[in-house]
Amino acid sequence: MVESKQQWKAWLYLAPAILLLLVFTVWPIINTVSMAFQEDYCAQRALMGETYEIGIENFKKVLDYGNFVDYLTNTMILCVATVPISTILALLIAVALNSIKTLQKGLQTIFFLPYVTNSIAIGMVFAAMFNVIGFRKAGGEALADSWGIINNVIMFFGGKPVDWIGANSSLAANRFVVMVYSVWNALPFKILILLGGLQSINKQYYDAARVDGTPRARVLTKITIPLLSPMLAYVVITGFIGGFKEYSSIVGIFGDTMGPNDMNTMVGYIYKALSTQKQGAASAAALILFGIILVVTLINLRVSKKRVHY
Repeated sequence: MVESKQQWKAWLYLAPAILLLLVFTVWPIINTVSMAFQEDYCAQRALMGETYEIGIENFKKVLDYGNFVDYLTNTMILCVATVPISTILALLIAVALNSIKTLQKGLQTIFFLPYVTNSIAIGMVFAAMFNVIGFRKAGGEALADSWGIINNVIMFFGGKPVDWIGANSSLAANRFVVMVYSVWNALPFKILILLGGLQSINKQYYDAARVDGTPRARVLTKITIPLLSPMLAYVVITGFIGGFKEYSSIVGIFGDTMGPNDMNTMVGYIYKALSTQKQGAASAAALILFGIILVVTLINLRVSKKRVHY
């Protein structure tokens, strides 16, 4: 009885947060679904009293859009290629950091710095590293006024320079740059989560393995990874969700032109549709992206049930 009388206080404390969630989360979701099924919806015309028929025309226009498959492909490649690589690298770095006692806190801070740095600024730095100035071909030989930092390193080891993001660059080169950035940008958060999980593992497992003379590789695969599987599942799922929403890194590297080979993604298409007052198409694309993320997340959860050990 006493607890029921005090419930109004709990609701009072929760009211501001609930109100903000309703205004900035629940209502936009409902509004997005509503606009997606109103054919050719435009907010400006809707404010002037124009009404729209209910249908799936917006979804058809998104799927029939000329570059839709390319944008979806760019998005899928970023996820499929970068999430496993960044997760494996984060695991190895976290294991190495966990075994280091001297300067461990300082190294953690260094690795975490990219996470709190503006993604557009980081993208501009990557663009400067991969940029080639004054690229041209003379007598079948590639020349440039400046090959950039990455190409200078490649040429130092005897390799041939590549036009990574210039006007003459290839789609494969553009995608490689974005994938390198995405992997590097995803490491800090994953390292932090995995390092926290490593530090919570009971040290008796490692002591027993040390007494038995178990090789380090076997300790990693038979002790560390199984006991760390809940955190690994978490960073993989959130990695895929973040990968499907990738957009700012491409703007930082290529600018709003999205590069010579149009490296736009699904989120980029949504922003493009919004900028041209096509809110109906943008909402439909957002729901399509939501459906893809939901399916991939459910698959990850299904797989993790068999692989995760709690």
